[in-house]
Amino acid sequence: MPLLKKLIGAVVILGGVGAVAGWFLSAPVKLDTQTLAKLGSGDAMKGKRIFYAGGCTSCHAKPGSQGDARLQLVGGLELKTPFGTFVPPNISQDPKDGIGAWSVEDLANAMLKGVSPSGEHFYPAFPYASYARMKPADIADLYAFLKTLPAVAGEAPGNSLTFPFNIRRGIGLWKLLYLGDQPVISFPAGTPESVMAGRYLVEGPGHCGECHTPRDVAGGTKKSEWLAGAVAAEGNGIVPNITGEGGIGKWSEADIANYLETGFTPDFDSVGGAMVDVQRNMAELAPEDRAAIAAYLKAIPPHPNGYPARKPAAN
Repeated sequence: MPLLKKLIGAVVILGGVGAVAGWFLSAPVKLDTQTLAKLGSGDAMKGKRIFYAGGCTSCHAKPGSQGDARLQLVGGLELKTPFGTFVPPNISQDPKDGIGAWSVEDLANAMLKGVSPSGEHFYPAFPYASYARMKPADIADLYAFLKTLPAVAGEAPGNSLTFPFNIRRGIGLWKLLYLGDQPVISFPAGTPESVMAGRYLVEGPGHCGECHTPRDVAGGTKKSEWLAGAVAAEGNGIVPNITGEGGIGKWSEADIANYLETGFTPDFDSVGGAMVDVQRNMAELAPEDRAAIAAYLKAIPPHPNGYPARKPAAN
């Protein structure tokens, strides 16, 4: 019995130490002063480019919005995933229901660290794991552009998550594994500037890997299968492989750039599904940005499809 009591006591102590360590390791971490100093004053015209590259309207505009209504960033889209239903919030300039009262530092901490102004973790359904690779000055430019958009009242519904995913503090441990500012793909010295520019757009603001890369059991992207395609987070659909072994393996850089601009494939098929909104955003970019994205996609390592083979249709 004394030995059993000692063992139980040791387990309790170790459990307590682990809990305390986990609490400290999972604490939200904000940007340091050196990074914040790189924000600068921001340029709204440059920020418009980042706004469309980042696809802000795809999640934060009211579902089904068209035309100028897409700039009313009231949120409300339901993203149904295996972890629960996430609802992007109102990020319009409304000071109460949106982010109109945020400072540029608040936006930078949200996008680069996934931390709210109140010091809580954001869920990574907000793709800050990709935005973390962005330049602070681009965040300041985006902030300046967002300030030109309308304020729209109305708070979006909250997330609907089950235990343990409803415990935000645990996201801090997830960040230790998956949040970083380093590029996914390394290129040798002398790589064309267009490829490097495309890497920034795809891996950073464009956050293409968030949908086109398979995920592990914890919801982190498998960087060894970067852009190999994945089972869609919502429903049973497939997000295609966009490496050299995927459906775009035979596409030229011009084919890819044209698709991003017009929505038409080389076979004269048209964009569909969730990609419709993404392509609409890509069409707002300058031709050189779309060309850079195409150059990067043709330069990355090819991978087999990152999703199970589709079963043939029954006769």
